[in-house]
Amino acid sequence: MLPPVIPVFPLPNVVLFPNVFLPLHIFEPRYREMVTDALAGDRIIGMVLLRPGYRADYEGRPAVYPIGTAGVITHSEALADGRFNIVLRGIEKFRIATEDASRAYRLARIEPLPETAVADRDAIRVERRKLEATLRDMVERAGNDPQFPPAISDEDLVNALAQYLALEPLERQALLERDGILARARGLSELLEIKTLATGSPGDGRSVH
Repeated sequence: MLPPVIPVFPLPNVVLFPNVFLPLHIFEPRYREMVTDALAGDRIIGMVLLRPGYRADYEGRPAVYPIGTAGVITHSEALADGRFNIVLRGIEKFRIATEDASRAYRLARIEPLPETAVADRDAIRVERRKLEATLRDMVERAGNDPQFPPAISDEDLVNALAQYLALEPLERQALLERDGILARARGLSELLEIKTLATGSPGDGRSVH
């Protein structure tokens, strides 16, 4: 269960999904402080996406999309100059209710957003097969041998693809805001089909942050 107030880390190109890992390099002083405090406490940080136009107030508190994902720090490396390398694992979506300006970094009072459980496993498996077929075509076009780990759950596969495929940040945000993994899988399938029709391939690169 998420605490009622968590630190939030806004970035212009990063969207975190539940149960997906995200490596981050922390260099701004206010966010070094955030990581130091998180490591001394429950190790939870919320990732949120900055809205367009953030550069005008980047040093302050520019507008963010209200729905993000909280992650727990699973690995941390403190560097000699005060910077950090950390790895977050997404745990649960949330909605920002209000912000607390008492710290240099951003704190938010949040409402957890548990995802709707999949009632129809057959439906999600249909969507999984569609995604795998699209990705198989992508990989084969690139001259590689497509392999999909059978042990990965439907939920983890969809969330990992939503985070790691070469999508625009706003496309990822729209997928995150879908209610439940079935809706997200359908949205991802539709998005990849559109990209394939438009470009011939939806891309296969992993975003680097």
